[in-house]
Amino acid sequence: MADTTSRSGVVTNATFAYRPSVLGATWTFVLEPDALAYEAGRKAGRIPYRNVRRVRMSFRPMSIQTVRFRTELWAEGAPKIELVSTSWKSMVEHQRLDPQYRAFIVELHKRIAQAGGAVRFDQGVAAPVYWLGVAIFVLASLAMAAMVARAMQAKAWGAAAFIGTFLAFFLWQAGNYFHRNRPRRYSADALPADLMPKA
Repeated sequence: MADTTSRSGVVTNATFAYRPSVLGATWTFVLEPDALAYEAGRKAGRIPYRNVRRVRMSFRPMSIQTVRFRTELWAEGAPKIELVSTSWKSMVEHQRLDPQYRAFIVELHKRIAQAGGAVRFDQGVAAPVYWLGVAIFVLASLAMAAMVARAMQAKAWGAAAFIGTFLAFFLWQAGNYFHRNRPRRYSADALPADLMPKA
């Protein structure tokens, strides 16, 4: 399911694999000396590191997995490649692949940088989507805060507590998402810590 790594976190066989859907096939990626080899469902091929033009790292939680990271890769003459830090294990269970994902992504960046191509490294989500999401987040938070205030004015303590609890959870989850996914640039030798599993 995942690559073999040493205790120091160094990739030893330069392989990473995960299942993107519960019924789908396992996607496998191998870091060869000069290219990233992949087998993703019906798609398979090799992407020379020198052909990579853009890499984007982001934090993308799901309802079933609240800690999930994603790296997307675009290259000349190849489909978009997507690697995520979790894998479907059963109909109701996701498996976290934090150590394997982290080691593979670090090594992938090293090899892309060594190839010397013109690459843009982005982090977070696209700026228009991000700022629209922030605006909706702020408006929704203010609306829920107003509902809590009205419930307290009406002495509906149960409703105020319920809405207040939901608001706190919403602020924590959405705030974490927007904090991690602020659109920025990074370099191959300084990967964003907020968008990687902890070592």
